[in-house]
Amino acid sequence: MLDWVIYAGVFVAFFVSHAVPVRPAVKAKIASRIGARGFTFGYSAVSLIMLGALIWAAGRAPFVLLWPLAIWHKYVVLLGMLGVCLLLALSIGRPNPFSFGGAQNHLFDAERPGIIRWMRHPLLVALALWAGLHILPNGNLAHVILFGVFLCFALSGQRIIDRRKRRQMGNEAWHTLLKMTMAAPLWQTPQAVRNIGIRLFAGSALWGVLVIAHPSLIGVSSLP
Repeated sequence: MLDWVIYAGVFVAFFVSHAVPVRPAVKAKIASRIGARGFTFGYSAVSLIMLGALIWAAGRAPFVLLWPLAIWHKYVVLLGMLGVCLLLALSIGRPNPFSFGGAQNHLFDAERPGIIRWMRHPLLVALALWAGLHILPNGNLAHVILFGVFLCFALSGQRIIDRRKRRQMGNEAWHTLLKMTMAAPLWQTPQAVRNIGIRLFAGSALWGVLVIAHPSLIGVSSLP
């Protein structure tokens, strides 16, 4: 029973640590002291630490089997996580005024939106894919709750951010920018293609590192 209480407590701490810092007044106060980049790095560090704590707590929770592991589960996750890593590589560090995590959003070019032409919230889509994929091989109650909550959070978060961004930008300005973005060509210029190639290489490298490091980080091999 105590392990379930600890698990629930870590869950609460995780969402508090994510919800409070991004409240406009709190975020502005923190960013004024450590800068926007410092806030981004600090928030990312806290997120990783809390995610690690959640995974640890889920591992300590009582084991209640819902479905057994099948060998094909790992093949699906392995291939799906390559897509997640590539999506992250195409998303991180680029302007995105429609979602969170965008870098230098004032430089966003609606005529060359990159991955934003395909989806407004690529980081949340990556989170949803990561969570959905990991439900499959982790058929015990604690981990189904863990990844199920993340999946719901990633899906519902897209609507929440859309409402917030429309309020911040103004409904008309938001729709105008979105319309311009959706009118951009699906395929980019040769210069952008080179940039995409570099990002895809980085994403593939990240995937390889995660496969190799998974036993050390999580305690379980990701290989079939």
